Amino acid sequence: MCASILGGVVFPASVVATAMSSEAINSSGLSYAQARLVERPSKLLFISGQVPADAEGKVPERFEDQCRLVWRNIEAQLTAAGMKLTDLVKVTVFLSDRQFRAANAAVRKEVLGAHAPALTIIITGIYDEEWLLEIEAIAAA
Repeated sequence: MCASILGGVVFPASVVATAMSSEAINSSGLSYAQARLVERPSKLLFISGQVPADAEGKVPERFEDQCRLVWRNIEAQLTAAGMKLTDLVKVTVFLSDRQFRAANAAVRKEVLGAHAPALTIIITGIYDEEWLLEIEAIAAA
């Protein structure tokens, strides 16, 4: 049996990621899970904050275009690791302004469909003022 070691803990080579719910925790009713239980992952991918810049460093002006570009960048990282968007178990979104909350949710739903990773959204200053968001993620397969 194959296994991987992370922080001294050995995980068997098959993975089961389950969205968790509890009567004690209100269902989010949105496109994310309150928690995801990952059992026996064979590989974990930690994706650094992806920014809305293309290979030439160009940044789209509109928020929706920046958001789609960030998700394409995330998908490229996943593909390079032999993974898919449905392997995402945790996503953290950094928005530069509250005004982008609805557009962010719409694009996320467009990209992820019914897949619902655990999700945190933080309103904060972003490293480059041209960037309207940044997204980091964790995937397990």
